[in-house]
Amino acid sequence: MSELTSNGQGWRLAALSLAMLLPSLGISVANIALPSLRAAFDVSSQEAQWVVIAYLVVVTSSLVTAGRLGDLLGRRPLLLAGIAIFSLASLGAVLAPTIWVVVLARAIQGVGAAMMMSLTVAAVSDAVPAERSGTAIGLLGTVSAIGTAAGPSLGGLLIGMFGWPSIFVLMAGAGLVAALFIGTQLPAAATVHRRPAFDVPGALALMLTIAAFALATTLSPFTIVNAALGGVAVLGTVAFVHIEGRAAAPLVQLDRLRRPAVAAGLLSIGLVSAIVMTTLVVGPFYLTGALGLDTASAGLVMTIGPTVSAIVGLPAGRIVDRSGSTVAGYFGLLALFGGTVAMMLLPGSLGLAGYVFSLVLITSGYALFQAANNTALMTGAPRDQRGVTSAMLALGRNVGLITGASAMGTLFSLGSGGGGMASGSGLQAVFAAASVFVVLALGLSTWANRVEATSNQHSS
Repeated sequence: MSELTSNGQGWRLAALSLAMLLPSLGISVANIALPSLRAAFDVSSQEAQWVVIAYLVVVTSSLVTAGRLGDLLGRRPLLLAGIAIFSLASLGAVLAPTIWVVVLARAIQGVGAAMMMSLTVAAVSDAVPAERSGTAIGLLGTVSAIGTAAGPSLGGLLIGMFGWPSIFVLMAGAGLVAALFIGTQLPAAATVHRRPAFDVPGALALMLTIAAFALATTLSPFTIVNAALGGVAVLGTVAFVHIEGRAAAPLVQLDRLRRPAVAAGLLSIGLVSAIVMTTLVVGPFYLTGALGLDTASAGLVMTIGPTVSAIVGLPAGRIVDRSGSTVAGYFGLLALFGGTVAMMLLPGSLGLAGYVFSLVLITSGYALFQAANNTALMTGAPRDQRGVTSAMLALGRNVGLITGASAMGTLFSLGSGGGGMASGSGLQAVFAAASVFVVLALGLSTWANRVEATSNQHSS
C-alpha cells in the first residue's frame, strides 16, 4: 500500500473501501438472519426469503440509473446520498413491526447499495493517478470479498448475542462512518459540472426490464408467473433499445456498447461471475451430500472462496498495473479454466482436497480477471461516462450471479438425477458448463483484442 499513501491517496481509498464494503455486507449478513426473521415474525421461509430477493432485485435494477446520475450530478454527492439512504433504511428495518416492513426497508436499502456499487469504482479516478488504478480496483475487490466472507460469521455472532435487529444497527453505524470518510476524504473535484440531462424513459424501461429478469430467475418454483416476467424482460429490452436510439441524452450510449472491448468485457464479467456463484450454490449440496461433511464443516470450506478473493485482490491489481490488463486478464481466465476442469476431475478422486484445490484456482483466477477487466474498461471510459460504465460492470456481474444461481442450480439437480440428491455427476455437469463459459470469455477477449489491434493499425 506504500505507493498509494502519498497525497492522501491511502485515506481516499480507505473511504472508498468502506463504501464498497457496505453493499456486499448487506447481502451476506442478511442471509444468516433469515431463520431468526422467520421465527420473530412467525412467517414462512418463502416470505422471509423476500428480505433477500427485494434487496437483490432493487440493487440490480437500479445500478445503471445510479451510475448515470453520478456522471451528471457528481460522484461524491451521490455516494453520500447512497450511504444516507442505506443507513436510514437499515434503521427502518430495526423498527419494523412486520416482515413486509423489513422487506420494504431492504428494497430502499437496495437503492442506496446500488448507488455505492455503481459509483465507488468510478470514483477511483478521483482518488488515485491512472497508473495506480489497477491496484486501487484490486483493493476494492478485496474489500468486497471480505464483506461477503465476513457477513455470515459476523451476522451469526451478533444475532446470537443481541438478536436480528443488531445486524441492521451494524449496517447503519458502518454507514455513518463511511459517510464521514467520503465527505472528508474524497475530493470535491469528483463533481462533474454539466447541465443535467437525464433519460427518464430509458431509465424506467431498463429498471423494469432488469427487475422482471431478476424476479423471473429468482422466484421458485417455476410457474406461469416466471414465464410472464421473462416475456416482460424481453419486451422491455426491445423498448429500451428503441428509446435509447431516439433519446437526445441516452442513459446508455449504445454505440459505446458496440465497441468490441466494451462488449467483450461486459459479457465476460457476466460469464465468470456465473461460475463464482456456481461454487456458492452447488458447494453446500455437494460438500454435505456427496462428501459427507456436516453443516459447520461445509460452512468453513465455503469461506475459502471469498477468503482467497480477498487475499488475491490487491496483488492482482498490482499485476494489472505492471503487466497490463490484457496479459493479466488472459492469465486470470486460464486459471479459471484450470479450476473448472479440475473441479470436474479432482473431487471424485481426491475428495475434499481436490475440491479445495479447484476452488482456490477458480476464485484466484476470478479475482485476477475482474481486476484486469474492470481496470481496462474504467480507464478507457470517457470521464463523463465512468459512472455508467462502472454501473454496467456491476450490472453484468449481478446478472451473472443471478443466472449462475438459477441455471447452474437447476443443472446440478438434473445432473444429479433429480430428487434433491447431490452427486459427482451433477458437479461434473455444472463445471463442464462452467468450462464452456470460460472458453467463451477467452474467445470474446481474443476477438476484441484482435479487432482493436486491427483498428489501431488502420488508424496509424
